Amino acid sequence: MKRVQICNIPVDALTMQQTIDKVDKAIAEGKTLHHVVVNAAKLVNAQNDQELRSSIVNCDIINADGQAVVWASRLLKQPLPERVAGIDLMQNLVELAAVRGYKIFFLGAKEEIVRKVVAQYSKTYGNEIIGGYRNGYFSKEEEPVVARQIAESKADILFVAMSSPKKEIFLDQYKAMIQTPFIMGVGGSFDVVAGFVRRAPRWMQKAGLEWLYRVGQEPQRMWKRYLVTNTGFIYLIAKEKAKLVLGSKADTI
Repeated sequence: MKRVQICNIPVDALTMQQTIDKVDKAIAEGKTLHHVVVNAAKLVNAQNDQELRSSIVNCDIINADGQAVVWASRLLKQPLPERVAGIDLMQNLVELAAVRGYKIFFLGAKEEIVRKVVAQYSKTYGNEIIGGYRNGYFSKEEEPVVARQIAESKADILFVAMSSPKKEIFLDQYKAMIQTPFIMGVGGSFDVVAGFVRRAPRWMQKAGLEWLYRVGQEPQRMWKRYLVTNTGFIYLIAKEKAKLVLGSKADTI
């Protein structure tokens, strides 16, 4: 499996289907596979948050969730094949679970939201895929209890819908206790599935403007976050590109 470096963080050069195939194989073989997606914001935050960075690089699969990360990889002459959005991967794995008979544990979001996600997936794919669920509101002291609850469910797949870096750090710290074959952070995906948040139109996703759609829905909460992280990402990529160009010139001297 080829890995490239973007902002000093490894990212796997995998398509959506290749990722699904690896997950399916790991579950069938009873292996533990820790997955994470990275976007521009997470790559920027990982530069100064060592705990977040460690939780990312310790993962078995690191996909590019943001279209900006794919574009940056091409600019840096180490192209990634495509964007593997976390919410799309989650949906594909729910469908896979229905076909294979895998059980899923849903962790995160408010009680109302996670219940609606479970109800919706149960209605569409059957109760057999539900291994358990719990909302994402628990203290640091309660984390071991939550981890044991997931382990006792004997689920094959764990989706964690919490904010970054909480979900990455939680999974990195407790995956040995959880022992679920496939574990994955899915951010705000439960909100979308439950219908509480709308996803950007497909054309905006392909144009790398999903972040702008999010700002439009929650301007007061999101505008500063994206202004800071998007600017930081452009700066980091510009530095890497400059090093690449200078290195190429030095080789020709």
